[in-house]
Amino acid sequence: MQLTARQCVTQFAHVLQQELFPRLETATGPLTPELQLLTAVSALVPWGRLLQGRRATGRPARDRAALATAFLAKAILNLPSTRSLIQRLRVDEALRRLCGWRTARQVPHESKFSRAFAEFAASELPQQTHQAIIAATQEQRLVGHIARDSTAIPARERFPEPDGKTGPPQPQRRKGAFARAKAAERGTRIERQRHQKLERMLAELPRQCDIGKKTGSQGHEQWWRGYKLHLDVADGQIPISAVLTSASVHDSQVAIPLMTMTSQRVEHLYELMDSAYDADAIHQHSRQLHHVPIIAPHPRRGTKKPSQLPKVFAVEATPEMPWAERERFKERTMVERVHARLKDEFGASQLRVRGAAKVMAHVMFGVVALTVDQWLRLRPGA
Repeated sequence: MQLTARQCVTQFAHVLQQELFPRLETATGPLTPELQLLTAVSALVPWGRLLQGRRATGRPARDRAALATAFLAKAILNLPSTRSLIQRLRVDEALRRLCGWRTARQVPHESKFSRAFAEFAASELPQQTHQAIIAATQEQRLVGHIARDSTAIPARERFPEPDGKTGPPQPQRRKGAFARAKAAERGTRIERQRHQKLERMLAELPRQCDIGKKTGSQGHEQWWRGYKLHLDVADGQIPISAVLTSASVHDSQVAIPLMTMTSQRVEHLYELMDSAYDADAIHQHSRQLHHVPIIAPHPRRGTKKPSQLPKVFAVEATPEMPWAERERFKERTMVERVHARLKDEFGASQLRVRGAAKVMAHVMFGVVALTVDQWLRLRPGA
């Protein structure tokens, strides 16, 4: 008999509470809620399949499963740096035993943590881990709504220039008429994405550090230096897909790659997006994937407050969503709550690494922990 998603999470939580936690507490002592979450994540992650084996030559590497578990603990405990993680491992016996080290002397040096993290970022281990958890917990689930939005990821980086110096990016020269004509023939990035593979879409998205701007709900502009994290979140506040881009990339440029990635992982019905995604190509591609897009109309399709002065051409008011779509659109706020939890509880606001690959790995360790935490909350009585 095939179990439903709710039955699977209930059965997994029962195994944790009745069998795994009591045995661990016998060996390590009482487990805090953070350590219980670390145990649940470790039980779901297939480290043996995701981590590479030992090198054929040279000195054997430290146990990469223990180091990866330690970085998960860093995100769950919301520690600001790797040095803080090492200090916590040396004094917290329960945390150290869960990661795989029996004594404080077995905890590796900070340099080994840095090299291991660079390997994890290069091999995209956190992304593979998140995809494996989604496949194990959400593959048999029919998702009603997918909420899509982005959030700012400030970073401590400078901008590389062509001459090797650092500083803000210089303005580019305007393209000539021939170059503009060629670009028009190729179409916009959104139009090209409709006919590209997922790998090609992601390769064309800028990922270098730069300046981003976002207008808040009150109309105030927010500027930051760093990156932008784009998330697809399912009902229950469970992150399904994540893409990291430059801070200056517009949200609409990542809509088609995200919906393609999410469609390969889960079955869903509705896609909820704000007015930044209101483009004809995005509407059409979502319907082509057999989904129902619910996108807030952008004011450019009309004007909310038409001027009283006489116009040569008639000005149409901005179209409004039907009442049924407005009710469903209220579910879009779950992606904003995920962004808030990711920054406040899982280390996304405490960035100490540089480079898009390492930034993505740092953020994705928190996304992995948040995904399991939200999945466990779906069980009855949680």
